[in-house]
Amino acid sequence: MAVIRRNSASIDMTESHHKIIDPHLHLFNLEQGDYAWLKPHNPPFWPDKQVINKSFFETDILLQSPNQLAGFVHIEAGFDNQQPWREIDWLQKYCSLPFTSVAFADITATTFTEHIDLLKQRKSVVGIRHILDEQAAEILSSTLIQGHFSLLAEMEFSFDAQLSLTDSQAVERLIALANKHKAMRIIINHAGWAPAENNVYARKQWKLNLSKIAKCENIAIKLSGWEMSSRTWNPQHSATVIQDCLALLGETRVMLASNFPLCLFSMSYTDLWNTYAELSGISAQCFEKITFSNAKSWYRLH
Repeated sequence: MAVIRRNSASIDMTESHHKIIDPHLHLFNLEQGDYAWLKPHNPPFWPDKQVINKSFFETDILLQSPNQLAGFVHIEAGFDNQQPWREIDWLQKYCSLPFTSVAFADITATTFTEHIDLLKQRKSVVGIRHILDEQAAEILSSTLIQGHFSLLAEMEFSFDAQLSLTDSQAVERLIALANKHKAMRIIINHAGWAPAENNVYARKQWKLNLSKIAKCENIAIKLSGWEMSSRTWNPQHSATVIQDCLALLGETRVMLASNFPLCLFSMSYTDLWNTYAELSGISAQCFEKITFSNAKSWYRLH
């Protein structure tokens, strides 16, 4: 597939400011937080981990004109998994841009209810994330999951699901939960780890499961994390994934995100958003939705 570039109807980034809400980024405060995963002696053992093994604050995510960062969604980053509200308290004290928070809460733990009650007291918290990945099917089948999802729905919290859409068993479990808890917003992280186009079988499975998820109107998807698959990721790959997601889920359930600061493994924050603008290949109205208004709606920014 050729790289899709903007046509005459697409947004022209040079003519006016374009407001962006980034629905998936992380800020680090290494002086106050734990961040065990960032320490050199702990996994993941990335050779370039030192690039992100430092503090990142709100001032590090400002965009250059004509782009304007109008707000963001902070995704938990391992600040303190035993007391996840500490991360939220730090963010609420020091951040000045409009933002909402997706906190950590261990959906497999008996402390889940207690932690949700404490997180609900923090005004920025709109949902939780659990990194499912290889354990996705097992976790989504656990005996505690139904009660915990009911609690999230009752609290009007969303659930950020990080898993591969090539994991058909996990996808079926997630769809069952979405159908049972129709009022709850579920957001797939990092494009469901979309495989490269040359991985034909995996790509077919990913697209098939994406089409199944499309039937659940309370599930959306965020497209980011390209650098996690390849530090030298091909923008053509992201263009294809964007088009596939828009075709199957429509314009209101797709969001572009940065995964900052991990995006720095490949390019600067500004360069990432400029790359999205060049590859969107869609109308100005659709581009506004997937970079601003969808995030505002799904993550309840005001």
